[in-house]
Amino acid sequence: MKTSKPKRGTPSDVRLSVVTADADDLTLPDKDANLQTVLAAWHTATVRLERTHETLCGEVARLTKELEQKNRELARKNRLADLGQMASHVAHEVRNSLVPVSLYLSLLRRRLSDDAGSLDILAKVEAGFAALDVTVNDLLNFTAHRNPQWQTFLVGDLVEEICESLDPQMEAQRIDLEVDIPPNTLLTADREMVRRALLNLVLNAIDVMPDGGDLVITSYDGAGGFEIEVADSGPGLTEEDRRRVFEPFYTTKQNGTGLGLAIVYHIAEAHGGTVTATNCPEGGAAFTIKFPRKSMRAAA
Repeated sequence: MKTSKPKRGTPSDVRLSVVTADADDLTLPDKDANLQTVLAAWHTATVRLERTHETLCGEVARLTKELEQKNRELARKNRLADLGQMASHVAHEVRNSLVPVSLYLSLLRRRLSDDAGSLDILAKVEAGFAALDVTVNDLLNFTAHRNPQWQTFLVGDLVEEICESLDPQMEAQRIDLEVDIPPNTLLTADREMVRRALLNLVLNAIDVMPDGGDLVITSYDGAGGFEIEVADSGPGLTEEDRRRVFEPFYTTKQNGTGLGLAIVYHIAEAHGGTVTATNCPEGGAAFTIKFPRKSMRAAA
């Protein structure tokens, strides 16, 4: 079978001839211009690709950092869960043992009512048991993972109640108190939990000012939520303190349990809020609890 050869002058030959003619007809400046156009387009695409690569690298780094933070937070919560179970068991056992001992101490005080020397020794023993009772209460509060009992209350009344209970101690240490909370300021939260958190913050501020100072309690009610701050004029926080201050059992005090601020963190978290620790520009430290508006609306 014979194959027929294409005849000269067919459309394909014509198109090839035209293309060849067009390429041949281009002058040298025209070829340079086309080359420059191609190079410019290549450069633009390369720059765009580099920018996309940098953006992707930045996003990967951000996601990696966020994942590491989530993993650390998860590990922390797992450790706290195990620690909480152990601490709760120990606290209950110690409290059960303290009840009869406290009763025996009160009976002994009655029998030694005429012996001044023995009463002095007994007072020191009672002080030791009182300190132990504080530690047990801190452990129980730290491990009490109950849900907030939401109610609306006056913040000023709560703060006044706390400060009045600590007034003798602040007066003895020459601490000047300033409360700046607008009248009729309302907060929807668990009143008892908030009382415990503020009490811990105020006690912490008093402890860092043994030689006197200023204690300032302020509040701010904004669109995002309600904030209450406890600030002192003490030595402030070191960088390590700022990183670890809310960790359980981390303390810089000789007789501290390291649970006071951990309890504050737990209470803020239970309300869907946060607590932050910063150094004041004029010196001292400030702790701020923020209760988000969405949590209060959901409770209402």
